Amino acid sequence: MAFDVSALRAAVAAHARVARVVVAEVRGSSPREVGAVMLVWQGGQSGTIGGGALEFQAAEAARRQQSPRSLTAHALGPDLGQCCGGAVTLLTEIFTAAELEGLDADVIARPVVADPGPQPLSVSRLLATARAQGQRPGPQLVAGWMVEPVRQPRHPLWIWGAGHVGRAMVDVLAPLPDFEITWIDVAEDRFPESIAAGVTHIPAQTPERLVAHAPREAHHLILTYSHQLDLTLCHRLLEHGFGFAGLIGSKTKWARFRSRLAALGHGRGEIDRLTCPIGRPELGKHPQAIAIGVAADLMAPGRRMELKKEHRA
Repeated sequence: MAFDVSALRAAVAAHARVARVVVAEVRGSSPREVGAVMLVWQGGQSGTIGGGALEFQAAEAARRQQSPRSLTAHALGPDLGQCCGGAVTLLTEIFTAAELEGLDADVIARPVVADPGPQPLSVSRLLATARAQGQRPGPQLVAGWMVEPVRQPRHPLWIWGAGHVGRAMVDVLAPLPDFEITWIDVAEDRFPESIAAGVTHIPAQTPERLVAHAPREAHHLILTYSHQLDLTLCHRLLEHGFGFAGLIGSKTKWARFRSRLAALGHGRGEIDRLTCPIGRPELGKHPQAIAIGVAADLMAPGRRMELKKEHRA
């Protein structure tokens, strides 16, 4: 889990005053881990710290909170109607545009108790050790200070096509912290009116020209309205390079594409790097079902490789 600064900025821009509630500490069993976050504003919220009575009460308290921050302990027992049996500490911080300044570091460490004094030695050592090892510390409460790494998506993900399946893909994948999504289609009116925060959408009359601008380690999902455009994108990606490229389609479509890509000069080994079909057939062909299967495969690369072997068999 990490501090999603862009999501917080978007929420503040939309609602002016936003409470950020984060699980700061866990003892025993709890519905969510340290670092789980929800954003709360008058009339709405996003994210989750585990649902149920704990989340409901924390959201209501966050809307009423007047202090800049509060640290509260909650036993997850019968009083909350939850049977986890553990306890959690929640940090609730109020953000407006003014409080967003200074949130651009790789790690956000700040005091959460009254009269904190200088940064404790334990926090300084934690940050120094992480920097020396080229790592970022996990979210944790240390000596009255909350330490959280800033969200930095590890995988650029380019989604080609804004039809039903493309929209389902974005709906499912955009909330996941590891993906930085670029979404492409041929015209602005192909996209929905509302697009998830953090998703970059690009209307382009000739989408294939954008392949040259994609990071060579990017993941790609090819889902356009046109088989010819799908083929062109596959061809350009094989020339350009990619981390993963998946194509929606039937076995018949894939057989035709393999033949045409070979005629364009690509060897069998190159073509085998493409994945088609995508998703998990046992889940069905509903757009959301396809998206769930693709998300599961992207998050479990080993499973994805097993499926590719099955498709080739």
